[in-house]
Amino acid sequence: MSNNQGFTLIEVLIAVVVLAVGLLGLAGLQTTSLKHNQTAYFRSQATQMAYDMADRIRANHDEAKLGGASTYVVGNATAHAGCSTLVGCTATEMAENDLFEWIATLQAALPGVNAVGTVTYNAALSLFSIQVQWDDNRDNNIDDADPSFQTDFQL
Repeated sequence: MSNNQGFTLIEVLIAVVVLAVGLLGLAGLQTTSLKHNQTAYFRSQATQMAYDMADRIRANHDEAKLGGASTYVVGNATAHAGCSTLVGCTATEMAENDLFEWIATLQAALPGVNAVGTVTYNAALSLFSIQVQWDDNRDNNIDDADPSFQTDFQL
């Protein structure tokens, strides 16, 4: 009679444990990959939206040449829907509509309802800065731990 009874069963159990640990590692790797892929997608969206606002400012040259007094510099006026065509609109009304549409798009495309877009103007350099920041870690708070995208341009 053999003294090795049950030895094969132990080998199978060890193989199952090793396989389970490997599969858990693979699942963790897949989860991390998906998270980073989603972050890259949001960064692409933020980049596209920042350049969209830069194009809107360039297209409305009469308002943009006001620099720091421009409606585009968020905080100078409350953005609201209004004129969406050039016919019958003032440059200021067009800027207000551009901001309204831009902010609505930011909040729809980026995670969380707290997506923030700001436009600032540096008079010394005649430079517009557009910054987009979103809640990438989904803690309902935009802070330094969350990514942002910024672009600068001159008219």
